[in-house]
Amino acid sequence: MADDRTEETHRARIEMASATAQRRARLVEICAAYPGVVIEPAGEGHLSFRVRRKTFGYYLFNHHGDGKVALCCKSSLVDQRRLVREDPETFFVPAYLGARGWVGLRLDLQDVDWSLVTELTRRAYQGVAPAKLAALVE
Repeated sequence: MADDRTEETHRARIEMASATAQRRARLVEICAAYPGVVIEPAGEGHLSFRVRRKTFGYYLFNHHGDGKVALCCKSSLVDQRRLVREDPETFFVPAYLGARGWVGLRLDLQDVDWSLVTELTRRAYQGVAPAKLAALVE
């Protein structure tokens, strides 16, 4: 009986790791489609998304032991507060950058709204990209 539970737990961890890798890859694909984006490691398990040395987002994996897999992206305080208020399960105020209006979106929930991820990253990108590059993204 204990072996069955151990095997079940092991299988669940493998499935979670696979889902996490797929979601990370999908986020990278979305952000890499924006002109001039550079994707770089940013600490253990994290990635930064930049355009012309300006960061517009991060992929965070268990940031400071918070247990979350998330996108953290540039936003406004108004949008951040609205998103967190409307859906506190999906959105959160990230450590350090939250005071500047950045918003966190959980990628480790059962369902991820990828159109929303695309919209948030697009806005964040356009907020920091040079006007000519930002205009190329609709």
